[in-house]
Amino acid sequence: MIHTISTPQELRPFAGCAFVPTMGALHEGHLALIRRAKSLAPSGRAVVVSIFVNPTQFGPGGDFNRYPRDLEGDLEKAESAGANVAFVPSVETVYPPGEAVPVPPLPDVATRPRLEDAHRPGHFAGVCQVVARLFDLVQPGAAILGEKDWQQLKVIEAMVRAEPARWPGLSIVPHATVREADGLALSSRNVFLSKEERACARGIPHALNEAQDLARSGWDTRRIEERMRATLVRHHLQIDYAVVRDAETLMPVVDGSSLRAGRALIAARIGSTRLIDNAAV
Repeated sequence: MIHTISTPQELRPFAGCAFVPTMGALHEGHLALIRRAKSLAPSGRAVVVSIFVNPTQFGPGGDFNRYPRDLEGDLEKAESAGANVAFVPSVETVYPPGEAVPVPPLPDVATRPRLEDAHRPGHFAGVCQVVARLFDLVQPGAAILGEKDWQQLKVIEAMVRAEPARWPGLSIVPHATVREADGLALSSRNVFLSKEERACARGIPHALNEAQDLARSGWDTRRIEERMRATLVRHHLQIDYAVVRDAETLMPVVDGSSLRAGRALIAARIGSTRLIDNAAV
């Protein structure tokens, strides 16, 4: 039986755990992270999953109220994947009234690439604020994060590197994106897609696969990006960005330089749903 807790005091026995932070609405992608955490947890250490829909990372007009919630189902799924503990805090626990919860200094990868940072102002401030707070409360030995939110992964890695004394020994463990049979990345927002919109959304993995093939063929980044955008438009997707960037800094790649550590990144909309995805190139 999974142990459900909601207060910092109850977390103390689980310091050093393998930790999977989530906003709930768990799907197979989250469960893969939990299974990875279970494989990494030292003998006698717990696998802790947090379920907290963080209000500070949704911008004005964002989908905070629309975000899917199913706590009972989430607990069953987390337990089935091997989680021992579910930390389900209230907003008041994470952000105590009258107590400042500071936003850590944002690393360059959170502010300079003009990707999610440009299209979702304030998003990474909210992400860093809540993740730092959860790390402080949970005190994990390892945190397992999915690669689908690639910029977010790089932001959290940089945040942890910048404060080694705050989270001594904490390792950030990336896990590959889990996909459906048609290649679409698993996302809690996929439930909002109609059958017709789902068919259009397949243009995103198609564009990423094409980018990988073209990079292997020696195409320069400008032409790869043009082809990605054409594929997305053909699938009736509204493009926020479709770019090839340095995989670590997420800054533009100078044509002619090596793409040994490149990343193709896409954010696009279909109807009222916004999807992101990425792939190594």
